[in-house]
Amino acid sequence: MSRLQRLLGGTALILGALAGAAAHAQTAPAPPAALPADIAAQDQSGIGRRGFFYVGGQYAGEGAAQLMRGQIYVEVVVPREVRQPYPLVLIHGAAQTATNWMGTPDGRQGWADYFAGQGYIVYMIDQPSRGRSSSDVGRDGRQINWAAGAIEDLFTSPERAMRWPQASLHTQWPGTGRRGDPVFDRFYATQVEGLASNEDSERLMQIAGAALLDRIGPAILMTHSQAGPFGWLIADARPRLVKGIMALEPSGPPFWDAVLGDGPNRRWGLTNPPMTYDPPVTDPAQLQVAQEATADGPNLERCRLQTGTPHQLPNLRGIPIAIVVAEASYHSVYDHCTSKYLRQAGVENDFLRLADQGIRGNGHMIMIERNSLEIAQFLDRWMREHIR
Repeated sequence: MSRLQRLLGGTALILGALAGAAAHAQTAPAPPAALPADIAAQDQSGIGRRGFFYVGGQYAGEGAAQLMRGQIYVEVVVPREVRQPYPLVLIHGAAQTATNWMGTPDGRQGWADYFAGQGYIVYMIDQPSRGRSSSDVGRDGRQINWAAGAIEDLFTSPERAMRWPQASLHTQWPGTGRRGDPVFDRFYATQVEGLASNEDSERLMQIAGAALLDRIGPAILMTHSQAGPFGWLIADARPRLVKGIMALEPSGPPFWDAVLGDGPNRRWGLTNPPMTYDPPVTDPAQLQVAQEATADGPNLERCRLQTGTPHQLPNLRGIPIAIVVAEASYHSVYDHCTSKYLRQAGVENDFLRLADQGIRGNGHMIMIERNSLEIAQFLDRWMREHIR
């Protein structure tokens, strides 16, 4: 327990029942012979303790009516034997919460327990103003949620909607991916409202993410989708504490939406809030950008890159970075542009298409599709080989 308390700064709320459960494990009643299909089987790979705490947040308002805003809920899974030098911080994307990492909607092991079983301390967060990270709509801004049809078309059965050519390759969702299928219904039940403004989400998460690293120390960030910019922003704020970034289909491409929209976005290249550039950039208009004349291949977006002498991203330089893209996702159209933009800005990274690793048929929600543990094993190998 002393190691856990030290890692959490002595202020985490550890679930007291864990100690009692361990002490009475031999006398505890046996689990039922059959569990509901949406309850993942208990992991047997060496999970030790679980706990939670909150970090970040500031009071806003006047006098006795003040409320706290900007804080994040953090859940931690600690293996019985910590074998990896740095913990993993798992950051979910739009409409999601930390439940993305806890299990799959068809009842299989989630990535949190898998990575804990490999010896990582695992932290999972709920974004500011999302899920268990309380929201004050009056101050935090308008919230939105995702309709079931959009979830079907983008995540669970894109091969039916065919909004991008690669969608026809999708085979890994566990079920039909349509309303009425129990697996889809259980997944859709997990979707929650979040801030409509990506800029506000990114700004709040940069502050809260920096506060988290200040508390737990050096860590590896694993971001998914909307959380992609969070990884760049947290590393920009705390470059010495970010030991690696696993960017799973990060929000992109730079400067301009593609597939799901067609218009300017992420005006600082990778993010909506400012990033640290060298030479310094005080206004994003100083980043001169042009779209490539030709695409890198069929059914790929033409990237927007800096022209002239590119401004560099010094705080991201030297951090091991992997950008991971699924075969059938809408991100397969444009995530190479994020990789190219980083390289142009002096930030080396590995651009990894899962199909090139023999992992085929995945859509955007790779952590809960049928081959999710195969993907987790691949990510674990990359981290062990590249992050020191």
